[in-house]
Amino acid sequence: MAFKNFSASYAGHVVDDNLGLEGMPANDRRYSNENLAQAFDWALNFSTHLEDLGYDEFWMAEHHFQPEGYECIPNLLMLSLYLANNTKRLKFGCGFNITPMWHPLRLAEDFAMADILTNGRVIFGVGRGYHSREVETFGSPMLDGDANRELFEEQVEVLIKALSEESFSHQGKHYKIPADVEYRGYQLKELSVVPRPLNQPVDIWQPLVSGNPRGIDFMAKKGIKALVANTPEPIREERLSTYQKTAQEYGRNLQLGEDIAFGYRFFIGDTKEKAIEEAKPYFEEAMKFAAPLGLMQLRPEQISAVGNRAMAPFTDLPSLEAAVENNVWLCGSAESIAEHLKEVEAKYPGVERVNLGAVMGMPQEVFKDQLTKFAEGVMPAFKS
Repeated sequence: MAFKNFSASYAGHVVDDNLGLEGMPANDRRYSNENLAQAFDWALNFSTHLEDLGYDEFWMAEHHFQPEGYECIPNLLMLSLYLANNTKRLKFGCGFNITPMWHPLRLAEDFAMADILTNGRVIFGVGRGYHSREVETFGSPMLDGDANRELFEEQVEVLIKALSEESFSHQGKHYKIPADVEYRGYQLKELSVVPRPLNQPVDIWQPLVSGNPRGIDFMAKKGIKALVANTPEPIREERLSTYQKTAQEYGRNLQLGEDIAFGYRFFIGDTKEKAIEEAKPYFEEAMKFAAPLGLMQLRPEQISAVGNRAMAPFTDLPSLEAAVENNVWLCGSAESIAEHLKEVEAKYPGVERVNLGAVMGMPQEVFKDQLTKFAEGVMPAFKS
């Protein structure tokens, strides 16, 4: 195997000015409804551009209730259907449907419709969520991580049955399917999702974030494929090895990296130094967004400084230079990035997919220009 599938991802931001640690604090941002709705236009703009450049997929993220303008797409399946009707071959990845905010039967039905109406151009993905504001507001646990995982795992079990079996039943802690009722003169024992996806089997993707052994065990057992993004070595190798070994315990003999996609943030410039200089505001804006949500391993005083323009210059904070050194970010010439990815490809022979993330705050035209440079300067080294 080799890198042969290239995609981009977009979480739905419309933030594109007053960026970085010297810019507007994340909690102070507010956008008009008209501006927030522009995320759909951005997504269409990216989709047509990606298709023209020869990319394979476009992934987006489901999130809710963000007047700050960072993640403005509440329904991936509806948007994917719209984008598919305005493109010809690009596939659209759900990265990810936040399952605790759904009833699993509703999610299964909606995906089945999207699968059929796009002729298989929507890729299914599930996630547990990380915003307390949205998950808890929808009535599901987020602050209690164990309860969140328990609910999520049962939901995925229901989804797998609903998407693949002609009829099924489920008796669990959170769901009893079907309802215990009489229907047209008989006692209901099983239920059918109508219609089910025509493209079978349904691939399910999930982010592999923490490396929690229970989470990896569940993914390997259920055949769920993993996106490993922004993860430095040697942690990445440890997680891929664990996934491979656990999959083998369940009878799935995989190459190292098989059923895994790698996600990167990147910036192409004439030199590494110039690329870092241009990308730094986007790195800092992403940190402003992520750190208070617990998505970065920072001390309390660092988290406070990220949202305080007066404190930030006097606080030791993560740097883009360090992220580049760890190859979590890829910054430099197209040739140097291609060379690095060739080394990664050789180390992980099972990996086929590379995903390029749009960073919080990156304007439309900047991301499109970066995607063009990658398509013209990096992809030819992998696609004949």
